[in-house]
Amino acid sequence: MPGYELQQLKVRSAHVICAISVTAMIVLLSTTNSVPAQETARSETDITRTVPSDEGETALSVTEQHQAHTWELNESEWRRYRQLMLGIRGSVSDARLSPVEVLGIHARDAAERRHYALRWAEAMRADAERVLAFQRAYDAAAEQLFAGQTLIDAGRLKTVPQMTSALSAGDRVLFFTALQCPPCEAMLVKLLTHLNTVAGIDIYFTDLGPGSEARIRSWADEHAIEPAWVQGRRVTLNIDNGMLASLSGEKSQAPVLFRRRGEAVEALAYADL
Repeated sequence: MPGYELQQLKVRSAHVICAISVTAMIVLLSTTNSVPAQETARSETDITRTVPSDEGETALSVTEQHQAHTWELNESEWRRYRQLMLGIRGSVSDARLSPVEVLGIHARDAAERRHYALRWAEAMRADAERVLAFQRAYDAAAEQLFAGQTLIDAGRLKTVPQMTSALSAGDRVLFFTALQCPPCEAMLVKLLTHLNTVAGIDIYFTDLGPGSEARIRSWADEHAIEPAWVQGRRVTLNIDNGMLASLSGEKSQAPVLFRRRGEAVEALAYADL
């Protein structure tokens, strides 16, 4: 019996030791697993804090800080300029467009627009003064270094022949016009300056037919065509009646000019006036 009791005691001791070991292992595993979880949570928190939530709130780089300082803009203004250049302004404007101009173009109200307009006006005035000051310094330096010397020998230049006029005193100019024709108006003004240097000007209306004499007289009054010019045939007023088509050989629209020299009729360009 004593031996049997001793055997039972050993068995119960083994069970207790085993239970203690299992408990210790559970505690150890629980502790081991909780540490990485805490570290992971802390790392994710740190990462969240370091990643900016808005691109516009990122700190300016050293280069951007220098550029903003050069243009006398604060960080907020520079961030807005940077954001605007990512949109249509950066797509359609010259890359040399200044930050002040960009901010002024995209001003959010009249006061902000005026603010940047004043800034830009001051900058342009200051730059013009710098350019003029350097030009004066250059002129003085050139005079000091090369006084009395000529840079170009005019005697060695080829003589450019003078351009002869496309119109002469015996020419008549045929002018095809219409009552409602803005381009014709400008051409008529230029043409009438040659009234004293040519034999005459014959005006043809391409959009009128027979029986339009009253409308022609009204047009002549509106364009200061003097009756004496018409009476002396220095200016004639005519209905086209197919004249333009016969001269050009194709369907043309007013204004059109021709020069009549003797029996020859040639097209005349506006640049020849």
